[in-house]
Amino acid sequence: MSEYIGNIILAAVWFLVISGALGIALSFAAKFLKVKEDPRIEEITDALPSANCGGCGYAGCAAMADAIVKGEANPSKCAVASPEAIKKIAGIMGIEAEKQVRMRAQVMCSGTSDLAKHKYEYEGVHDCIAATKLAGGHKLCPNGCMGFGTCVEACKFGALTVINGVAAVDYHKCQACGACVSACPKGLISLIPFEAEYWVGCKCTEKGASTKKWCEIGCIGCKLCEKGCPTGAIKVVDNLARIDYSLCTNCGKCFDVCPRHIIWSSSVHPGAKKEEPVVEEQA
Repeated sequence: MSEYIGNIILAAVWFLVISGALGIALSFAAKFLKVKEDPRIEEITDALPSANCGGCGYAGCAAMADAIVKGEANPSKCAVASPEAIKKIAGIMGIEAEKQVRMRAQVMCSGTSDLAKHKYEYEGVHDCIAATKLAGGHKLCPNGCMGFGTCVEACKFGALTVINGVAAVDYHKCQACGACVSACPKGLISLIPFEAEYWVGCKCTEKGASTKKWCEIGCIGCKLCEKGCPTGAIKVVDNLARIDYSLCTNCGKCFDVCPRHIIWSSSVHPGAKKEEPVVEEQA
């Protein structure tokens, strides 16, 4: 019996010795074999806005910083960072930052509750993805905004609200991260230049006759806007007018001739908030 107990004690001692030796070996390995992180990664991470919105295509700002250091991404890929931050990061990397064009999100649907016709009254979960699973949603238009605010939940900057059944963007809160673009199950949100005055508030690509049955304002592909544009910036493709912002001069001719009033101006759209916010001076 005493021999049995002695073997147990001996085994325990050997276990402790081996464990201790392995622990020492691992600590030395961790110290001498550690891969040193490029100090620029931390510098760039600190310069980034810490939004971790994923708009750049990376998991977060730290992953973006790592990609910049590796030469896989340009600093201007971060849509949320200020021009000053982009310039600072470019300086850290010793490169020239690409010129930034400020963008904004725009909801390309005008089918508000009073204009879009419905198939049925939806009483389910207030989530656009869930609503589309029931016969494509409650609106007759297959490309109509559900208005349940999935994009609102996705936005980390509080830039979206739902007005009369359609999502709308507060431009000056929008950071063009693209989270709402990815969240919309209907693909109704696009990123367009911040200074763009006009946009086509429709995504329906069905023929005009069908669009008229579904919505009182949807684009019918009449091409009057295309014919009236002096720069060829607007074309009707697949029954839907589309604006090429690289050619658009914001002249407003398309806005003036559209018989359906589906081409919107930022100055008159009820959901657009293009004015700079007023900051009251403290006494």
